[in-house]
Amino acid sequence: MKRADVIDMFTRLRELDPHPTTELVYSTPFELLVAVVLSAQATDVGVNKATKKLYPVANTPRAILALGEEGLKRYISTIGLYNAKAKNVIALCRLLIEQHDGEVPRTREALEALPGVGRKTANVVLNTAFGEPTIAVDTHIFRVANRTGLAPGKNVRAVEDKLEKVIPAEFKQDAHHWLILHGRYVCKARKPDCPHCVIRDLCRYKDKTLGE
Repeated sequence: MKRADVIDMFTRLRELDPHPTTELVYSTPFELLVAVVLSAQATDVGVNKATKKLYPVANTPRAILALGEEGLKRYISTIGLYNAKAKNVIALCRLLIEQHDGEVPRTREALEALPGVGRKTANVVLNTAFGEPTIAVDTHIFRVANRTGLAPGKNVRAVEDKLEKVIPAEFKQDAHHWLILHGRYVCKARKPDCPHCVIRDLCRYKDKTLGE
């Protein structure tokens, strides 16, 4: 995609939603971190339902650690892979207390050293909690980047690296939220809603859907 088209694309997405953010409900960096860890292979809606019950009871590393693994499972059992996630969250809480005074670290290296935290999760926390212009590539962004021709790549890291290069600085802070929301609600996996897409004329997808 040409640079002028990239600028046009993000200008339109910004006009639609000037202040995009995650759909995960949180009030502190720690709540966001736990929610993102829980959201792997799960929906934000499902995670929000679980954390709505969990966070009033325990929303700090010490409080969740006090619940224990089995206690935590009772709150997150509706989420996929909850056994492994409970184990990771408990280990994550212990590490935060032992190494970071119970605070969420603000560097990628320290975040990725936490149990259950990979590059994508670290990028979400850095961007959404701490205002860093990082780009977290999930399945939605991977699909949109490839379909539109914005940043085609064979894997998420290749797409992330290309997005870092092609997205102008003025859009980077909010770029991954715009792309996620676009992929979730418009450029859907099975049947993209091309007739109602604000960037359809810029998009290089060959199999655009038609109106009813």
